[in-house]
This record gives sequence, C-alpha cells and structure tokens, in this order.
Amino acid sequence: MRTPQADMERPLVPLWRGLLVYRVLALLSASAVVLYTLPEFASPVGAVVVLVVMAAWTVLSGYAYAGGGLPEVLRDRPGRVAISDVVVTVAVMATTPIVQTPAQFAGDAPVMGSIWTPGAVLACALAYGIRGGLAGAVVVSAALLAFQAHWRDELSDVQLLVLAGVVIGYASTVLRRSAERLRLAIASEAAMAERERLARAVHDGVLQVLGFVRRRGAELGGAAGELGVLAGKQEFALRTLLTTGAAPVDANGRRDLAAALRMLGSEHVSVSTPAQPVELGAHVVDELVAVAAAALANVAVHVGPDAPAWVLLDDTGAGVEISVRDEGPGIPDGRLEEAEAEGRIGVARSMRGRVIDLGGTISCDTGPGRGTDWTIRFPKREVPA
Repeated sequence: MRTPQADMERPLVPLWRGLLVYRVLALLSASAVVLYTLPEFASPVGAVVVLVVMAAWTVLSGYAYAGGGLPEVLRDRPGRVAISDVVVTVAVMATTPIVQTPAQFAGDAPVMGSIWTPGAVLACALAYGIRGGLAGAVVVSAALLAFQAHWRDELSDVQLLVLAGVVIGYASTVLRRSAERLRLAIASEAAMAERERLARAVHDGVLQVLGFVRRRGAELGGAAGELGVLAGKQEFALRTLLTTGAAPVDANGRRDLAAALRMLGSEHVSVSTPAQPVELGAHVVDELVAVAAAALANVAVHVGPDAPAWVLLDDTGAGVEISVRDEGPGIPDGRLEEAEAEGRIGVARSMRGRVIDLGGTISCDTGPGRGTDWTIRFPKREVPA
C-alpha cells in the first residue's frame, strides 16, 4: 500500500537514480587510481579491503535507496540509510593514515574514497533537504580536513561539498512540496466530484422531501410545525455536507479542522474558516469540534434554540484559535464556579477538561449586555492521532 511519504518521494526517483550512477562511476574512478598506485601504499592489502568495503556499500546503499528488499519501516525513509552512508564514508576516509605511507599522506595523494565520498552528502540532501545536505557536507568536510595533511588545499573541495549539499537539498525540498500540493489537489478534486455525484442523487429525493416537510409544517403549525423545524435543520445540515464535505482522516491520521467545524453551521449558526485546510491530528480535531459543539449547545439552552451564534476559526501559523460567540444575556459572575460546585460538569469537563487535556487553553469573555465569547487556543505541533 502506498503511503503519502512514498508519494512525496516519487518525484525524487530520478535524482536518486542519478546519485546511484554517480556513485558507481566514482567508485570505478577511485578504484582505478588506488589500483594503479597500489605498490606505493603502506598497506596494499588494507587499500584493497577498503575498496571492497566501498564496493559492497555502494551496492547495498544503492539497493536501499531504490527501495528494494527493505523492511517497510525503511522503504519510505531513505534518510536512515543516508545517515549510515555518512558514517561509512567517514570510516573509509579515516583509513587514510593507516593504509597510506607518510610520503603519500604528506604529499598530494587524495584521501581514501576520493571522489566517491561526496555521494553521502548528496544522499543526505535528497533525504533531508537543505539542512540535511548542509549537515552532511559539514561532517564529510571535517573528515576531509582531518585526514589530509595539506588541509588548506582542500578548502575548494569543501566549498564544492557545501554548495552541492545546499543546491541538491533545495531541489529535493521543492520537489517534495510540489508533490504534496499535487496530492492534496487530486484528493480535493476527487472529493468534490464525489460530492457532486451524491448531490445530484440526493437533491432529487431526500432534500426535496425534507423541504416539503419543512414548508408544510410551517403552514400547519403546532406539532407539525415543530416537525417542520427539525426537517429544515436536517435539510440545512445535509446541504452543508454535500457542498463542503466532511473532514476525512488521511493516511497520516490528520483531519481538516476547518471542514469539520463547517459541519456545525446551521440557519442560526454562522461558521467562518480559512479557505485552505487546517490539518491537525484526527483526535485533536474531534475534541476541538466537540468543545465548539458544547458551546453552541449552551447557546441553544440558555439563550434560545433560535438564537444566532458565530464560530470563527483563525490559523495563526503557530497555532489555531476558535471563537464561539453569541449575543445572549451573558453568564453572571461566579455562575460557572457555582455550577461546577453543584456537580454540573458541562463546562468544567466537556469544554475546559477537553482543551486542557489537549494542551490548549480556553477563556470566556462574558457579561451583561455583551453576550458570551468562548476562545479556544491550541498550539500547532505533532500530536498523535
């Protein structure tokens, strides 16, 4: 089963393949240089062993980057292999003073691995973006300077390593972001097409019946009028569902808080949300929607079933803020504390308890003549769904 992470890695496949080709060509070049000058090494056997290790790691890492034969936990996370790549590369470079003679080490002989070593920097850049490429370049550059006698002559190589890490890292970051935007756009388009299909089917049946019951109930009044009101609310809710859609849980366990809150809208409740999705963990979305629903239930009970109310969602970047406001008489001072003392735990547990358990905050601005305004603030962070 493909995951969103795998979909985001798909555009990078040509770059990973390019890295594999570079790694093989660099291995052949470095091996040719070492074998040609093998008699000059202090430990020819050690130099050959290093080449064998390089060849084996090239095959193993190449197979890993290609995703073949790996456990599922690694198949979509090539970054773990890239970190191991840096460790192996530094270990190869660390053999330089062991297998080379003092004359080679003091001269202009390249470190063990030679042009094969930048492959680890490129792998980190592809796996982790700019930061990964820069970090890999710093580690490999430090090893290059540590195992090279004339380190000043290597400064140009260090600059190339840093430049390659940053450029390839930037390219991988842009490709991942583009892939994620494309995935969301395709999912949104598919959901919209499905809603349109359902809307055509429902409009000719359920919505017309509900609309008829609402109109006839209003004409007859009494118990039929109450039935008509209920039918009208269900008609509005169904129309909202068909036009905005529910908030499904994606493969990462996240839901769109904006879409979920829009489902609370009715003829008396106005919901305002950002146009773009506000994705949080599914559990977090469920709890925040439940808090907003509890606040609206309080409006219906204490202000009136037909009292207008407003729900506003604001994405501040660092977090989200939900405001539920009404224009009722307000809550008298001390009434919430008195209700909690009496064992009425609607606000204390259903609202405050939920928000506090999530790690957010909730406040109430209320008073005579200015209604009640509940404000829920929740910081954005990775929360298990």
